[in-house]
Amino acid sequence: MVLQRLDALVTLQLTGKGFQKRGGGGTGYIEQAYIAHLLPKSEFNPDHKYYWTVSPPLSLDALTNQDFTSLVEGLEEEFRREYVAQQVESKQDRVILVGVMTQHTRSEQFTEVMIELARLVETAGGEVLETLEQKRSSAHPQTVVGVGKVEEIALRAQALGANLVVFDRDLSPTQIRNLELQIGVRVVDRTEVILDIFAQRAQSRAGKLQVELAQLAYQLPRLVGRGQALSRLGGGIGTRGPGETKLETERRAIQRKISRLQEEVNQLMAHRARLRKQREKREVFSVAIVGYTNAGKSTLLNALTQSGVYAADQLFATLDPTTRRLQITNEQNGESTTVLLTDTVGFIHELPASLLDAFRATLEEVSEADAILHLVDLSHPAWESQFKSVLKILEEMPLIPGPMLWVFNKIDQVEPGLLEWLKSHYPDAVLISATNRLGLDELRQRLAKLVTLD
Repeated sequence: MVLQRLDALVTLQLTGKGFQKRGGGGTGYIEQAYIAHLLPKSEFNPDHKYYWTVSPPLSLDALTNQDFTSLVEGLEEEFRREYVAQQVESKQDRVILVGVMTQHTRSEQFTEVMIELARLVETAGGEVLETLEQKRSSAHPQTVVGVGKVEEIALRAQALGANLVVFDRDLSPTQIRNLELQIGVRVVDRTEVILDIFAQRAQSRAGKLQVELAQLAYQLPRLVGRGQALSRLGGGIGTRGPGETKLETERRAIQRKISRLQEEVNQLMAHRARLRKQREKREVFSVAIVGYTNAGKSTLLNALTQSGVYAADQLFATLDPTTRRLQITNEQNGESTTVLLTDTVGFIHELPASLLDAFRATLEEVSEADAILHLVDLSHPAWESQFKSVLKILEEMPLIPGPMLWVFNKIDQVEPGLLEWLKSHYPDAVLISATNRLGLDELRQRLAKLVTLD
């Protein structure tokens, strides 16, 4: 009843004896009746724990005297009163998060993934209404979660007025189609949320090119299974023909656009390569600042170079690489040296392969640098996991420059015990607070030593 959006439902119980309907079907006379109707949220039904109610057994006379018009109008008024306060801007999505914890996932890791997914949705401009989780040995091939959980998601989406469901993993085109048919609202995965954030954040022509390329690469395999809109009219007489389907036409158009964008990205890479060669001729030492998203890379760049690069406490605040000059003086010999610092796009756990490919022009700033400054956000509860994720992504890149300087940021927001532990386990690392400008002098001296070693 809830899934089919019925206000009320009447069921009749027959005696099973006596009158038999011509043509078959139920036999007997009406013994008693029941009325079921949706139940609005109220003080007697907090948190919408119950979705419907069923009346006691009713006689046929009581049923015929029931004023269904007044009943339905009363229910509609209650629901209208409940959802008036939930009206939001049309641009803002009301989101339910869904996570699946498999047997190969640790509980702490799963919790971190769900917290990060909520931050991604909020960064994209959505409002997280509720988080639903399920433990399974493996994801269901058709719907990711089980049948019962799909029904629960559909019920919660209706009860909360959600218009979007976000899953914590990549979904196949078939899974998206099955889930949307059963839940009744739009369904997206983690990668699509990240792509949406990138589309909002990209400012330069290069960034916009790479975002569009990543979006098309993601969209291409998901054209399959979109229903009648991208297929022929159907089977049978008068519907067959030699012409290509709309699906094939759209797929070819996207492939042509991907090829064109790829050529432009290649030209961009060639232009950046020429700029790097010019820097090499001038023998300017370059350092790429890498780290997990929201680690404070842009804030550090601003603190060191007195620049005004956009920085905010949000995921993927900046996408386009920014290079600034830093003048440092070696305390040992008194020589002044110019270092180029490049702020790169933030990394994230399980970075989608399509994004990694599309942003390779940006990531080339990492592979072509003389050294890497790996910035870590110590204030994050999962900083160790983020630290390992960045190292894993760097290991998968074809060329990693050396050396690498580990810099632990936001020391003003952690306990002194953790700082002592870091000093003993990472003696070569630098401890700083970019916002409060703590430890920056030591960082400059360590950068000066890297130039000397080079």
